[in-house]
Amino acid sequence: MLITVVGLNHRTAPVEVREKLSFPAHTLKGALRRLKSYPVIEGCVILSTCNRTEIYAAAIEMDEGINAIWDFMSRWSGVNISEIKNFTYCHTLYDMIRHTFRVASGLDSMLLGETQILGQLRTAYIDAVEYEATNRVINTLFQLALTVGKRVRTETGIDRNAVSISYAAVELAKQYLGDLNKHRVLVIGAGKMSELTARHLVDNGIPGVIVSNRSFDRAAALAARFNGRAVNFSELYKYMENTDIVISCTAASHTVVKTEEMRRVMEKRNGKKIFMVDIAVPRDIEPEVGKLKGVTLYDIDDLKTVVDHNLTERRNAANKAESIIEEELEKFMKWHSTQFVIPTIATLKNWGEEIKRKELQRALNRLGELSEHDRKVVSSLANSIVNQMLHVPITQLKKYALTVEGHLYTEIMQNLFDLDVPGQKSKKQLEHGENDKHQMIK
Repeated sequence: MLITVVGLNHRTAPVEVREKLSFPAHTLKGALRRLKSYPVIEGCVILSTCNRTEIYAAAIEMDEGINAIWDFMSRWSGVNISEIKNFTYCHTLYDMIRHTFRVASGLDSMLLGETQILGQLRTAYIDAVEYEATNRVINTLFQLALTVGKRVRTETGIDRNAVSISYAAVELAKQYLGDLNKHRVLVIGAGKMSELTARHLVDNGIPGVIVSNRSFDRAAALAARFNGRAVNFSELYKYMENTDIVISCTAASHTVVKTEEMRRVMEKRNGKKIFMVDIAVPRDIEPEVGKLKGVTLYDIDDLKTVVDHNLTERRNAANKAESIIEEELEKFMKWHSTQFVIPTIATLKNWGEEIKRKELQRALNRLGELSEHDRKVVSSLANSIVNQMLHVPITQLKKYALTVEGHLYTEIMQNLFDLDVPGQKSKKQLEHGENDKHQMIK
């Protein structure tokens, strides 16, 4: 049983291509069944996110399996197969397993160490199991991949440091104020960065955010998405009097929060401190505001310093994660190799036993009447010859099974002795199945 992954992601294909080759949740059941109908495919999982589409498969024969996946992707999406090949990558065996573990660990993501991909991988696997698309090898691989993803995050802390400006702003607020669910937050601006910031705030316990923007409608639309409320831009300073955190990111070409107005705000706060983050370029908050008593102000340069430091920390964690992945990869490959080689060895032994039985019976019939002792000597001779002839091939096969080329040696052994291994289709069966598939398509 050979394993492969064919996929495309944000590095190999533009969004217009990724859209065509995506698999929305409502199409997944039909897609998995269609892919599993290819005779060469024994088990499969389809992972489809905004940044990647990947098809993981266990196949009877590698090249036929990869071609089947490309054919499936082309027929399902309507995209020409040659175009699909231009945008997709393909990993097999060791590289496939390593890739799967790296995806689960967030090492292959656009944002190094991101956590969302682990849940997406888990959902993809659960769906494939529910729709009866997996097999033993795929099940073992994904169960281990999910375990590896958790282990990497637990042992390296790769997802603990903020590496986006908006997330870093929220993390700084948490460090300064502790639990955010007890504090009032005002977001100035209603653009993409403000939306990301609001999302991180809500994810970290803020029950709702106050949004202020020159366009009240845009402020209201953003606030509604996060169970918050919009306030008029003209009332900005009024709401700062009772706000603990202010995060500002507008598209204004000049500062919108002035020092003198903030001085009056702080006088009305009666010594209560305020935490302010300015992530706009050009800046929204006059730098002198940060010098006012009770005000803590960070600008985007401060945040970039935090992000750069955290990226370094994540890269260091990623190096540790790679070591964990290599350790787990070796364990899985040993297991996978034995799954392929043990049935072959058993079949080879049965093949030798069958030849011995037939030839021994023929020899005994020709020799006529023999004493019990003589019959035992002849039987022992036959046993010894067969065991010694098979000893070296079996020993060597066990040895090579633990190497990268283990499956190739196993296939060669099957072909040399013309073995029909249970659970592993022969070339003739595979070719017959492919012919049936093409007849069905026609």
